[in-house]
Amino acid sequence: MARADRRNVLTARVVEDCMKAFGFLSFGHYGHGRGPGDPDAGQALKDAVEIAVGADEIGVNGAYWRVHHYARQAAAPIPLLSAAGARTKRIEVGTGVIDMRYENPLYLAEEVAALDLLTDQRIAIGISRGSPEQARRGWETFGYTGSADPRGADVARAHTVQFLDAVRGVPQADLDTSGGMAPGASSRLRIEPHAPGAGRRIWWGAGSRETAEWTARQGLNLMSSTLLTEATGEGFSHLQAEQIRRYREAWKEAGHDWTPRVSVSRSIFPIISDIDRRFFALRGEDSRDQIGVIDGLQSTFGRTYAAEPDVLIEQLAQDEALHAADTVMLTIPSQLGVDFNLHILQAFAEHVAPALGWQPNTAGPVTGYSLEA
Repeated sequence: MARADRRNVLTARVVEDCMKAFGFLSFGHYGHGRGPGDPDAGQALKDAVEIAVGADEIGVNGAYWRVHHYARQAAAPIPLLSAAGARTKRIEVGTGVIDMRYENPLYLAEEVAALDLLTDQRIAIGISRGSPEQARRGWETFGYTGSADPRGADVARAHTVQFLDAVRGVPQADLDTSGGMAPGASSRLRIEPHAPGAGRRIWWGAGSRETAEWTARQGLNLMSSTLLTEATGEGFSHLQAEQIRRYREAWKEAGHDWTPRVSVSRSIFPIISDIDRRFFALRGEDSRDQIGVIDGLQSTFGRTYAAEPDVLIEQLAQDEALHAADTVMLTIPSQLGVDFNLHILQAFAEHVAPALGWQPNTAGPVTGYSLEA
């Protein structure tokens, strides 16, 4: 069968039940400004905005950034998201993820609400306990002490509960009437500005099946990464698909009255030029899932996909989790600059994504798959 004919057959088979949206996930790495591939902090931030602008024009659905502290990576995300949101029209802007150990939950709620209003509801704010940081108990230097957990999970969960309440409009403070201010309809005050519905645009980065079920009970969208803190011997995509299935079952049991979204992250590099081959061919050859240890937990790491488009389509058609998620986040090498990263996104959008059911951002906001499907 000719390559073009084979691609048409694959398209007809895959398009019905695979992802409908894709975005990029940038780790925001920067260096010392010594030349190409080594941007300083300012250049990395400016490049991030320009990549978002170009991605918006391509039709990419989302622009997301990892958040780390005490590292040469993106840290405080809201200024970056605001800049990207101001320069774009349709693409959603978000994080994957904000480490809630380091956050003032009420201040973050104010910022997220303002961002939601400024971007006309184009946000996807991923939060979580965060991945391991190079600073030892770094969140304590931000003022959040008293954790009994060496990983700070108790701090993250406590901050998350208050953040979600605040974003959803639950009052957080009592009205002070001692200065002559008359109470209004309520003597309790909510965070302002309030962005109606913003709570439905918050995601939790879950690294296990149990955490995914907790995520569903909290009424949060699910963001699943390129690793899971579990190692059962099953393949990564199978484990992740099981995680998504258990999330959706828990969502239905919780009785929420809206349809959530689910994203997964992948390292996918279409090879359509010599420079692609030079950068990525070796990464794709014989790439397999791997077992390792992160944060003291045995974990399963997903493979890298790097091949010509028709091969990628065949490979991705076998990825169980891609059939369960509405959105795929492509990890990008942001330090290689604007043009090269837009080349990667354009190649995926033009040569791979249509065969997977992609709907560009011109089709409107992304929605989750029906839980009854």
